[in-house]
Amino acid sequence: MTTYQYTDVVPEARRPWDHSRSTALRAVALVVLAGIFGSVINQLTGLSGFLGWYVGLAFAVPVIAFIGSARHGWNMASDRIATSLMSIAFATVAIPWMSIFWTVLKNGSKAFHSSYLTSDMRVTSFSDDLHLGGLKHAIIGSLLIVLMAAVIAVPLGVLAAVYIVEVKGRFARLVRFLTQAMSGVPSIVAGLFVYSTVIILFGTFSAVAGSLALAILMLPTVARTSEEVLKIVPEDLRSASYALGASQARTTFRVVLPTVASGLVTASVLGVARVVGETAPLLLTVSYFVGTSASITEPIASLPVYVFTGLTLGDANSATRSWGGSLVLLVMVLVLFLLARFASSRLTRKR
Repeated sequence: MTTYQYTDVVPEARRPWDHSRSTALRAVALVVLAGIFGSVINQLTGLSGFLGWYVGLAFAVPVIAFIGSARHGWNMASDRIATSLMSIAFATVAIPWMSIFWTVLKNGSKAFHSSYLTSDMRVTSFSDDLHLGGLKHAIIGSLLIVLMAAVIAVPLGVLAAVYIVEVKGRFARLVRFLTQAMSGVPSIVAGLFVYSTVIILFGTFSAVAGSLALAILMLPTVARTSEEVLKIVPEDLRSASYALGASQARTTFRVVLPTVASGLVTASVLGVARVVGETAPLLLTVSYFVGTSASITEPIASLPVYVFTGLTLGDANSATRSWGGSLVLLVMVLVLFLLARFASSRLTRKR
């Protein structure tokens, strides 16, 4: 007769996806050995500096990973090699971005002072001391121009995507072709188009003209991204709405668009990010003004033109001010993406 003994001890659930301490130590040892090997390659060859060391490291990591795991069989060796190659690829992509951000932060922070964000250049030149002047006028101008461009391009882009995906009208292919063609238009061409029409017609540079040029560049990005977002809505959702007696328009605006609201917000942010740093269209349509202004019918300052103007002067203080403008522009884009992320998460939770 077999007897069974019961116990109150609950076995601990295994979590094979978690890395053990020994795995982490092996990874650290791999990186250390690869770093040493990369340093040796750096000394024995013509490679120099951080990039030379990184090239040696990138070459050494998969080799050492293979040597250290070959005794466990080909399956583990191939897994270690693939993991090392993916890690190198990630680092290769991240290093340029981190380098750009660090360079802008290091050089741009020198231009900051107590009133840098609250004063303009009305009584200050780019060559003056760095504790004078600021870029309040450029921040206000950029926000105003981009906001007007978004008001024009975002609704038109979403409507174009709705026409292509939901309506599937007679000219859907033509609209898709035009949006694809517009996405390849150089920014200076958009500026020249607005200059030859609006500027020559009205005879003055203005924020409105600049927003029209940026809207031309923003529209295809919003339309194409919104089109791909609308395509992920299941057909069953539309069919269920039609079965309940809803019209196509009601289904589109009450069912489909709310379902992908977070994706449409992302499409709008991508469109804004596409144009927020454009300089050539603004040089041809908005020009530059050294004082703070919110008039949309007159020349106005903007951050890209502020940066461009400082670089063209050539002296050290002007270049430092340009780095400061670049840093503020990066921070504005970062804040914009964080706000979009927050809005997208809120819209997703409400569904």
